[in-house]
Amino acid sequence: FITLTEIKMEEKIKLIWDFRGPNAAPTAAHHKIHLKEFCEKENYLELEIGTSLISEMHSTAYILVTKSLMIVFRDLLRPHRGEKVS
Repeated sequence: FITLTEIKMEEKIKLIWDFRGPNAAPTAAHHKIHLKEFCEKENYLELEIGTSLISEMHSTAYILVTKSLMIVFRDLLRPHRGEKVS
C-alpha cells in the first residue's frame, strides 16, 4: 500500500510522444486528448498531461507518471521515449 505522500515524493518519469512536420502542434494537441481520455477511463486523475512546442516542425505530447507506474503506462501506451524529471 502506497500513501499519497509517498507517491508525491516518488521519482517522476515523463513519457513522450514526438510529432514532426507542419502539423506537429495540432497532432500533439490531439494526442493529448487521447491521453486524458485514457487516464479518465483508468481512473488516473492526478497525472500531469501536456504538450510542448519544440520548434515549428516538432511538438510533443507527454504524461508525467511515477516510476512505479512507468512500466504499466509504457506497455499500454507505447511512448516514443521517456525522461527522468528532476
